[in-house]
Amino acid sequence: MTGTTPTAWQQRIDTLLCALADARRDAAAAQAREVALLAEAVEIAQAMAQDAGGPTSVTDIPIRSLAAQIGAAARVSDRTVQKHMSDAVVLVERFPATFAAWAAGDVSRGHARVLVETGAAIEDDAARAVFEDAALEVARRETPGRLKPAARLLAARLHPIPLQERHTAAATKREVWVRDLDDGMAELIAILPAAIAHGIRDRIDQYARRVMDARGALTGGGANTSGTPGSVNTGAGAVGATSDGALLPHADTPGTRPDTRPIDARRVSEVRADVFADLLLTGHASPDVSNDAIPAGEAIIARVQVTVPVLTAVGADDAPAELVGKGPIDTATALRLAGTATGWDRVLTHPITGNVLAIDRYRPSDHLKRTLRVRDEHCRFPGCRMPTGRSDIDHTIAREHDGPTELTNLAHLCRRHHTLKHNSAWRVRQTPDGILHWTSPTGRDYPDHPARTLVFTVTTEQETATVTADTGPPAEPPPC
Repeated sequence: MTGTTPTAWQQRIDTLLCALADARRDAAAAQAREVALLAEAVEIAQAMAQDAGGPTSVTDIPIRSLAAQIGAAARVSDRTVQKHMSDAVVLVERFPATFAAWAAGDVSRGHARVLVETGAAIEDDAARAVFEDAALEVARRETPGRLKPAARLLAARLHPIPLQERHTAAATKREVWVRDLDDGMAELIAILPAAIAHGIRDRIDQYARRVMDARGALTGGGANTSGTPGSVNTGAGAVGATSDGALLPHADTPGTRPDTRPIDARRVSEVRADVFADLLLTGHASPDVSNDAIPAGEAIIARVQVTVPVLTAVGADDAPAELVGKGPIDTATALRLAGTATGWDRVLTHPITGNVLAIDRYRPSDHLKRTLRVRDEHCRFPGCRMPTGRSDIDHTIAREHDGPTELTNLAHLCRRHHTLKHNSAWRVRQTPDGILHWTSPTGRDYPDHPARTLVFTVTTEQETATVTADTGPPAEPPPC
């Protein structure tokens, strides 16, 4: 199609996108149909077991037998089939709205899995139906990854047992153990409270990024954070970094002797593992294992963002706090973290939509940046969950086009989507409530709502808690 005009290319892409949307809806309908058949298989097997009237110990034989028949016909393990049969019953019987939305192509298998996993603990049928309705509104416009923390928070508000009580019981199961692997390796596993686990990972990431940045500066290239081995220039005069951070001349560099020390070409995942081991074994990231970019005595403190409802903070409510971007955490942990914080951000939100209106602090510093971090939580391109700490603050209307440096013209974009915005036909505009309306090259509108616009209102009627979610304007129907 040499010489094709841009309009013709857009028409071809538009046709392709419509065809893909149709294919995904057809695939969702077929997958849901298979789930319905597996649920029907369980019903048949249960009826057969009841007719047989055998001993209780063998009443699952009809289900095993039918699972084996399905597995043989589909060339799938009968154990796998039996698990899928059980999962199908849970979805069809306990989450009918989710199943219907999946069958209609409104949501995907991934969305359905998230809703079942997060809502399974809600035993009351009426409360679970409320959970489905609210969570499905989010699912219809967000990816499964973005849906999960919102759905977990919804489920926590509807669970019959308070989160603090459940957390106290779950914390007694914290543990560390080792599982041996092949080739002289082992897996170290820890079950910890969520705030501590994410804090550990954040601290490790900070060390790892410092190591990678230092290596990039020494080799003359950028930090390699993609998870792939770093490339090393092998031309004359090239230099690399040794494992202890020293410069390593190339063997062909005039006037130098070859250095036999290995070039540090670890992937970022390897650096994380080395930092993890070093911190636990020595209390700091030592030069021998991690890199001398981090002085041994320098303290790197984990960064976790916790949101505590003001009524919870003053003891007037038991609404769960939130580990931002991950889900609810127990109130005691949240208040303890708030008590040790060097300062609090007071976040002022709209009482109906939940939009962040302003943020202030007794000793304000980087006021606008903090406001944006609270509002955005992650990259604001649809579906992306790159944390704000690893994203750029971008002017929606560029500075060179007189775009103001203010809340309604700024948003976090990860490097990938920041580059896409400035080097492709994608366009974006921001409304005063912080919604980014992304327009694709073919003219489709994809609104991205700030994560904080999911607001929960709890009412009690006849001892049944119900939750409503104000998720902003209804999602626009897909263009095809």
